[in-house]
Amino acid sequence: MNRIVLKKTSLFTALVLLVLLLTQFVRQLSANNHPAMEALSPEKVNLALRRTAHHLLSELGDTTSRIPPVQQTAQNVWLIRLEHAFNYDRLPTLLQSSFELHGIKDNYDVAVLRCNDGELQLGYNYLDFLQYQEVPCGGREISAGCYNLQVTFPALAKKEAIFPLWSWMLFFGSAAGLLFWVFYQKKRPKPNTEEQSPVPVATEGLRFGQCCLDVANQVLTCGTTRYQLTYREAKLLHLFASRPNQLLKRDFILQNVWADEGILVSRSVDVFVSRLRKMLRTDPSVEITAVHGVGYRLMERE
Repeated sequence: MNRIVLKKTSLFTALVLLVLLLTQFVRQLSANNHPAMEALSPEKVNLALRRTAHHLLSELGDTTSRIPPVQQTAQNVWLIRLEHAFNYDRLPTLLQSSFELHGIKDNYDVAVLRCNDGELQLGYNYLDFLQYQEVPCGGREISAGCYNLQVTFPALAKKEAIFPLWSWMLFFGSAAGLLFWVFYQKKRPKPNTEEQSPVPVATEGLRFGQCCLDVANQVLTCGTTRYQLTYREAKLLHLFASRPNQLLKRDFILQNVWADEGILVSRSVDVFVSRLRKMLRTDPSVEITAVHGVGYRLMERE
């Protein structure tokens, strides 16, 4: 009798959880089918881009040139035409401050395109600036000419998407799988956990030269000096240290360290290698060397 009561209680709990999940799913679907959030209204994006263009020109002493209208070329893409020279290094700060002024906090991508053929000249994602206070290709000079400053909000397209029929089928299929799993777990014999011992977890870091890299905690120790690394720094150093004295091409490094960002910028490799070199100066037995036009390798000297 107790087993029957327990099984009914478990089934009731699973059904309640399923109803709660369905309710949340329907609410999210309803929210996604509504128009875009007010913070991403075309008017606010328009004002933010015009403010950015104004300050870019004003900082170079140009206070008379006409600023063309902002164009919305797609549901989540805006651009403004800049027909005069501007300082690319000032663009990230001015654009971010303009978006914050108008309450726009969503993720965005920036691209500087040549007007005549639309070829990409420079670009970055806003996380480059927020996390590192610098963007790829910074310090580059922009020759005089006509450029389109394009801003894309990837999240906006997702908010506007309408769930198709297959999404509902996937949800209810998952719900049926959940119920099957509950019944299967009840019938499945319980293992004898008292005779099992936990699997030991390796805590020793990756050693190279006189240094030790703790990838999980993103900590580099060289002699008595300890460095707290960023996620990308730890990932890049682990790639080098696990392949000592091996030449790693730029494309290989980008694919293994930055592929999850979606936007691969070769300049990022140079910036992060420079940071790692500064940390490894205390260890004369290791060095990250460059092979011009090819890539980098971590050299270990005996």
